[in-house]
Amino acid sequence: MNDAQNFNEIHTPVLVDRVVELVAPALQGENALYVDGTLGMGGHAEAVLRACPNAKLIGFDRDAEAIAIARERLAGFADRVQTVHAVYDEFADRLDDLGVAEIDAVFFDLGVSSLQLDEAERGFSYMQDAPLDMRMNRSEGITAADLIAELSEAELRELFYRYGDEKLAPRYARAIVAAREISAIETTGQLVDILQKATPAAKRNAGHPAKRVFQALRIRVNGELDALESALPQALDRTRLGGRVVVEAYQSLEDRFVKRTFSEVTESSAPRDLPFIPDDMQPEFRLLTRGAERATDAEAELNPRAKPVRLRAVERIRSRKS
Repeated sequence: MNDAQNFNEIHTPVLVDRVVELVAPALQGENALYVDGTLGMGGHAEAVLRACPNAKLIGFDRDAEAIAIARERLAGFADRVQTVHAVYDEFADRLDDLGVAEIDAVFFDLGVSSLQLDEAERGFSYMQDAPLDMRMNRSEGITAADLIAELSEAELRELFYRYGDEKLAPRYARAIVAAREISAIETTGQLVDILQKATPAAKRNAGHPAKRVFQALRIRVNGELDALESALPQALDRTRLGGRVVVEAYQSLEDRFVKRTFSEVTESSAPRDLPFIPDDMQPEFRLLTRGAERATDAEAELNPRAKPVRLRAVERIRSRKS
């Protein structure tokens, strides 16, 4: 990528103005620390650094290629940027390595990135034929092809139910097992063909048959829910008084966990019949959003990947409990 590359043409960050609006109040102090747990190609980070001249960024990403692009995009802020090649569930350990005890704001943009979707060879898209990979970090771990080859019919069925909410999971699992007995399933095109043939005619107009299966495989390959369930509590714990945590989720499993976690930290732990709430039972955070915020119709039309987004945010209002 050369210096003339227009980064906004290859990556349009979702709800970027709203994210800046939410984190900026916590990033006005000298040397304020902003953590982007999913740096990607740096679209949100660029907007935050531009709007908050006192802020310093620590950007996490498991994808080395994304980090390289983000560094180029953020070159004008290089003295305020530090990148970390790691999954965000290593949040606390990596901050410890950097000598950082507390942060002022943190942002997570969950799911697969534009870079990963748009590069056919990564195997994330069911619209292009490519090796069945789906690893966000291509230097390690199992691939989607490994799962398709090794999981039993029952395990595939459970995977598609759990991470894809796929109602045709039994039919798809059975078709995959039958097909792999004939020849190995190594490409996205092969898998899509199997799923299309296994889809009843009456269901073929109800969205692409591979959508939920690909989602389930991607989540399992990258341990996405496990990482989120570990990372979000770590982020909340490291957020200083007045600090903010903002999350964008794109599928229901992620959003349900974010909603539940934010509810737990913004509600009092006191029994309902107490006449007053002791300080140690007061919530540590308050909600900054009413429910989940969505992209406008106008943004979703310009950037279709914004359509499923659910944004939630909280602010720390009490110091951490000992």
